[in-house]
Amino acid sequence: MTEIHQTHKAVRKPAPVGVGLRHEHYSTALLKSSPSVDFVEIHAENFFAKGGAISRLLDQIVDTYPVSIHGTAMGLGSAQGISANYLRKFVQLVNRVNPILVSDHACFTWGALGNNPVHAGDLLPLKYDQATLNVLVNNIDQVQQALGRQILIENIVTYKHFENEDFYEAAFLAKVAEKTQCGLLVDLNNILVNYHNFSDANPLQAAKKWLQHIPPHLVQELHLAGSTPVQSDAYIVDDHGQPVSDECWELYETTLSMFPNAAVLIERDNNLPSWTELTNEAKHAREVANKKHMKAKSLEAAYA
Repeated sequence: MTEIHQTHKAVRKPAPVGVGLRHEHYSTALLKSSPSVDFVEIHAENFFAKGGAISRLLDQIVDTYPVSIHGTAMGLGSAQGISANYLRKFVQLVNRVNPILVSDHACFTWGALGNNPVHAGDLLPLKYDQATLNVLVNNIDQVQQALGRQILIENIVTYKHFENEDFYEAAFLAKVAEKTQCGLLVDLNNILVNYHNFSDANPLQAAKKWLQHIPPHLVQELHLAGSTPVQSDAYIVDDHGQPVSDECWELYETTLSMFPNAAVLIERDNNLPSWTELTNEAKHAREVANKKHMKAKSLEAAYA
């Protein structure tokens, strides 16, 4: 089991609310004299380069905001293992930034072509069985030992279902977290998209049941997003190309009583809005959380 030496205190109420920082917003976000969000998330691979403009930009970001580092290419579920070169760059970045959170996905990306490692260029789904669980646990242990700190793993949109699986997805992720002491990053939109694509059940109600399989103490971050609408007979693609959907906002309200200390991130990667529009979504997330918290306090006072 991984031995984790955490250097960051547990998140206190109110939980921080942030946004994904993408290159179109760099100049605007860094001009703000008073940051309008609690933190920003950067994609690790965009900042692996040493020196030059990217390095100077990273210094500016770290000087302006608390930062979360989100990996998109580690492939923690890859039987091929984690690329030593990739992991070295990832560790260097984390050590330089000292982020508030570090995360990547429960997926595989690395394979082999002959004797050469090959990256798939996408987040490929895992089969939720014991063999995959062992691979994921071993890789997470390796990464956490290299970093000397905890990471979070995120559920993905699968686009495929395997037969003869040993675990329900949420139970699989919980088991991995319990074995490795990693945390969970729960992407609410990904849960909804999977139910829209692969189930006849009501996606919102099914997603709420999904969340009940996760022990609350494991969840340290939530991702909120929206996807481009499609025809009823087409698959939804998790493109992060729209504002947070009404359905996702409703699911978020449910999570506030389940995971009240989890950090919240508004995720947008395509069809980017203005920085003001993006941060207004973060403001709305904070307002929803505060309203829920005040209502809970009022009920406690009424029954005191």
